[in-house]
Amino acid sequence: MIKNQNATPLFDALKEYQQRNVIPFDVPGHKHGKGLPELSNYIGEKVLQVDVNSMKCLDNISNPVGVIKESQELMAKAYCADHAFFLVNGTSSGVQAMIMSVCSPGDKIIIPRNAHKSAINGLILSGGIPVYVQPQTNDELGIAMGVSVESIEEAIEENPDVKAVFIINPTYYGATSNLKRIIEISHEKNIAVIVDEAHGAHFRFHEELPVAAMELGADMSAVSIHKTGGSLTQSSALLLNDGIIDKNRVKTILNLTQTTSASYLLMSSLDVARKMLATQGEEVFTRVLEISRKARDEINEIEGLYAFGNELIGQDGVYNFDETKLGVCVKGIGMTGFEVYDVLRDEYNIQVELGDVYNILAIISVGDDSFSLDKLVDALKEISFKHGKGRVDFDKVVLHNPQIVVSPRDAFYARKKIIKLEDSEGEVSGESIMAYPPGIPIITPGERISSEIIEYIKFIKNQHGMMTDTEDPYVENIKVLGI
Repeated sequence: MIKNQNATPLFDALKEYQQRNVIPFDVPGHKHGKGLPELSNYIGEKVLQVDVNSMKCLDNISNPVGVIKESQELMAKAYCADHAFFLVNGTSSGVQAMIMSVCSPGDKIIIPRNAHKSAINGLILSGGIPVYVQPQTNDELGIAMGVSVESIEEAIEENPDVKAVFIINPTYYGATSNLKRIIEISHEKNIAVIVDEAHGAHFRFHEELPVAAMELGADMSAVSIHKTGGSLTQSSALLLNDGIIDKNRVKTILNLTQTTSASYLLMSSLDVARKMLATQGEEVFTRVLEISRKARDEINEIEGLYAFGNELIGQDGVYNFDETKLGVCVKGIGMTGFEVYDVLRDEYNIQVELGDVYNILAIISVGDDSFSLDKLVDALKEISFKHGKGRVDFDKVVLHNPQIVVSPRDAFYARKKIIKLEDSEGEVSGESIMAYPPGIPIITPGERISSEIIEYIKFIKNQHGMMTDTEDPYVENIKVLGI
């Protein structure tokens, strides 16, 4: 029987275990922290005392029948879903599981080109074939927004054998698509809708936020509760509604890729965060929205800065907007977002989520307060005054959907050679390259490399952006298909 949302079955069981002072002859080897005193002394003995392995009283993530099962049922109820699965490898593992649940080798899936790298990895694992749709873009901000209903309808019409539609709700910067309508037109064709809700784990808990995917009838959603819901980093949840996708298949797929030694620190943090969201979410996010709106208004009073928000709704594919994403366009002070990101960190000890060509992004959530946001606003005022040198429109390479030559899976397993990046125009990539964050691939395995892509990668490197996923850590070389 499902308990009420004040209950924390897994967390309670973990506390009870710690209070019993069990003598451990199982793993992990630090034995309640005694084997690693330097770490135990720094982070606290109790933390390592509850860093334990699965056992009867604590249940097992691979086949939950006890307290993990109860906690997952509470999670499902909180998110208006039929089922929930705890994830200890982040939402990336959930995105991969969603794609593997709907795609067998050769099956088509409609997917926005600004999807996270975990979606591409899901295609490699499943053998699915991407049918890319181009998100609409805001040229003034230089960022991708939502996908239009029309683009999804066109992709379905051109690919009637497609198995699923993959949607991002919201984008990194807070834009959402008309998910309700996309679900309706997909379900009319018995096509599953799976949703990357990594940055929307909080939507369910306040009426002034965009509507969560499961409430709208999506088939699956992966939510990063650690990003905006307060749980520990790497802890997420995979949500499922009964219908097109079988829950037992999902469980089997998760057990293919997820550890059998799931962290009880991570799982118990999901239990506690869910309780907080379900019982206090409206109050918490009322405060979060208040301080976000206040900061946005104050930043918009600073010369050269533009903190964008709800005014974007109705244009460039933006159906709704998440106001807890505080994106600030900085090109009006003649700096790139990369530069402002570095100045905030190095000179003001402020860490924002990311910087891109035109913008920075601060994510405001359950742990933020007026004091911290005041510090950010004050820092931006000083940066505008000290560093601002008038508006500059930087040359920004516009990337179009690359040509798909072979599937991501075939490219991943194909024979490859290493060549200089500058010599790679026209070649077919054998690996992904992306700026992180946000982790959206510039090029993925199986796509043809264009001169625009090469120039964009060089630009990111010159701005000291973090590049990931290439074998060459400095991205001087790239793996391409061939021998």
